Amino acid sequence: MEEKRIMIIGYSGSGKSTLAIKLGRKYKCKVLHLDCVHWLPGWKERDKSGEEAIITDFLDKNQNWVIDGNYRKRCYNRRLNEATDIIYMAFGRSICLYRVIKRYFKNRGKTRKSMTNGCEEKIDLEFIKWVLYEGRSKKHQDNYKKVCKKYHNKVTVLRNPEDVKRFCKALGTK
Repeated sequence: MEEKRIMIIGYSGSGKSTLAIKLGRKYKCKVLHLDCVHWLPGWKERDKSGEEAIITDFLDKNQNWVIDGNYRKRCYNRRLNEATDIIYMAFGRSICLYRVIKRYFKNRGKTRKSMTNGCEEKIDLEFIKWVLYEGRSKKHQDNYKKVCKKYHNKVTVLRNPEDVKRFCKALGTK
């Protein structure tokens, strides 16, 4: 099987983790959810260099991988350069907010597979503002544009759930 190193970036609520799981199964490769690395206990107080070490170790030990999440201060350029495929989930605000709310009610009081153990699903005003505005700031949008331009030969942009369905169908995955 060909080497696959897939980096999935995009907006909160667009389905990065769900797609990562599907692609990990399809290509039989390890999946790293960066939310599991970031949202460890004491995340606000701890030294963030530990996150970098976890990601570096994962990249060093795995020839084939799927990594979902943005976290531009965590091996971002290395992930971009080493990826064979970059998937940019460029969903609109309303669908992302809808999915975040739906995810909350589905997982309320539980921890999703793509999160750190003990990190229960939550939704609050701060996160809603992130989904609708802060995570879509000019800085973030400019970064996505830059990635799409620089790595155009390996970027796939998925703008809505139908794009994801077509993408998965073309790969022969559900």
